[in-house]
Amino acid sequence: MDAVRILFVCTGNICRSPMAERLTRAHLDEVLGARASTVSVTSAGTHAVVGGEMEPSSAAVLAGLGGDPRGFRARQLTAGMAESADLVLTMTRNHRRSVLKLAPRTMFRTYTLREAADLLQDVDVDRLPGMEGTDGQPPALVRALGQQRGTRRRGDREQDDVFDPIGHRESVHQDVGEMIVEALYPLLDALCAERAPVAAPQDDDTQWIVPTRFRVA
Repeated sequence: MDAVRILFVCTGNICRSPMAERLTRAHLDEVLGARASTVSVTSAGTHAVVGGEMEPSSAAVLAGLGGDPRGFRARQLTAGMAESADLVLTMTRNHRRSVLKLAPRTMFRTYTLREAADLLQDVDVDRLPGMEGTDGQPPALVRALGQQRGTRRRGDREQDDVFDPIGHRESVHQDVGEMIVEALYPLLDALCAERAPVAAPQDDDTQWIVPTRFRVA
């Protein structure tokens, strides 16, 4: 059974969200090894090019960043996809609104990618339990992001969107890929870092020992 289920959403599901999906898979495979299989990573589009392959420029950028575009096929977003995810990361605020229109109960599990990365800066990640043992509840990191959401100023939200590179030259797709990586990798490392509770020798209190942080490429 998957410990964590992540869903990425954009418009056509051929540029931004598949880049995020495949970069996530590559990064988790590297940092988690065999345990990466416990994390489900998918993507979908609000107006998907259903069955379509990745847009060629985005596919080339993805490969250059270490992801694998082979075998990808675009999917249309459904309410069931959003409702079954522990964390929904959209590329824009409009995409987030579309998700919430389909699945209103996912409000505290749905963020734009850059919004989540911004909220992460105010989360004390070292005090959170790891992703294991969620007992059907969203991961602790997702709950912590929700607690921070109300503190954001309106001006902070203007930078929440990852713009659409479709129809632009490959350098624009490269910019988008790098923007996704910058926001994505710290979130993944925070979500998947191993933290083991160890009894302190003086009393019964539990302390958290945090290993060296995963590399952020």
